[in-house]
Amino acid sequence: MVRISLSAVATLITLTAPTTTNAFTTPHQRTTQPFSSRHEMSSTAEIPLAPLTVWGDTIPDIRETQSTYRSRATQPSFAPTISASSLSLSSKEEELEYIKENALSIKQQMVDNGAVIMRGFELMKEQDGFQAFYGALGMKVCLDPLHSVSARPTVDGTKGSPVYEAVNKESRKNFFIGMHNEFVGTRAPRAAAFVCFKAAETGGEFLIADGRAIFRDLDPALVEKLYNRSIRYSVMELPFFGWIDDLPSFLQEPIMGAVKGMASAAINAKVDFNVDLRWGEGGYDNIKMLQARAPSQPPIVLHPVTGDPTWFCNVHSHSSQLRKERESVYGAERFEDGASQINKSDMFFGDDGEISLEELKHMDEITMKNVQFVKMSEGDVVLLDNYKCMHGRNVFDGTRKHGVAWFEGWEGEEEMKQRVKEQEASSV
Repeated sequence: MVRISLSAVATLITLTAPTTTNAFTTPHQRTTQPFSSRHEMSSTAEIPLAPLTVWGDTIPDIRETQSTYRSRATQPSFAPTISASSLSLSSKEEELEYIKENALSIKQQMVDNGAVIMRGFELMKEQDGFQAFYGALGMKVCLDPLHSVSARPTVDGTKGSPVYEAVNKESRKNFFIGMHNEFVGTRAPRAAAFVCFKAAETGGEFLIADGRAIFRDLDPALVEKLYNRSIRYSVMELPFFGWIDDLPSFLQEPIMGAVKGMASAAINAKVDFNVDLRWGEGGYDNIKMLQARAPSQPPIVLHPVTGDPTWFCNVHSHSSQLRKERESVYGAERFEDGASQINKSDMFFGDDGEISLEELKHMDEITMKNVQFVKMSEGDVVLLDNYKCMHGRNVFDGTRKHGVAWFEGWEGEEEMKQRVKEQEASSV
């Protein structure tokens, strides 16, 4: 989901709202970095932006593809565990040496199985050791995909650090983070490593799900409908324009046109995909708002290495209806500031048609059927392929400190692709 910097929106609202209104103010206690240029590499030049999303070739007959996948004699396994205790590793040095010697095998397991769960390692209990871990694997670090539009905090609070907070805020502890692949507009990391530095006292499990299994289990008619019509996300809402309703009626339309034009120019200058703004009403008071929608995209893609069809659709996290239903169970998110209200999302068909409640509930049911709740302890890591493995987070109580590093790829990735091509050629 695109999470927009509050300071940038505040500037926009200041330019458009009458000075007598109190529609929006920037909380002094919040610190955000301004937008970076869409062409900027990074504040630390050695770390590249997240790579462009690999949408892959169009699937000619999605229903036939699903049927073929379902009829496989054996279904792929998902998320094997590597335990330090079972390997009799007795020191951080031995753990690091094991990771170096088995780097290619561990990465191949990630690609083949969607994720690998590393348990019981002393090495990854501290950030330096965690960075040594993924360095030994040959993972190529990249910036957070949110880098161009917002500033996600880093674990150690250092600007430019490659290890980011993984939604640990106390204010979001009762917010169930739905299953999603990490991508923002045109950019998606190839892989990620989620680490536990401190487990929550209760709950806070890291959630993973196999996108191939979700694709397999969804209703074929719905899969065909979604793929043929594509999908589209509403990536944020700007609920700050109630003051326009107080203007004389002859002024409202021209003012709305001017505000929409300014907002569109400001937002599109900061992201590398075109955002379409639409007027609507939202919130409990039906306040006039601008909703930003991203371009349409396929909900299913072919894996960049293996070619497996996989569910690459964030409806579970982005649907406003599914979030409302979870709020009835866990309670509503506590907004710390206006940014939480801005960063509201939803999902539609690619032609802007509404997805029915029945269809949403079916996708929710199939998704949760395939979710694994991974209770992580200090030093545990989940290394995942961002195209095959979706992730989320359970609600929690207490203090939680998890981190994440994003990767643009890894050493040996091109060789993996070549082997797949050779295997396909030999089977013809």
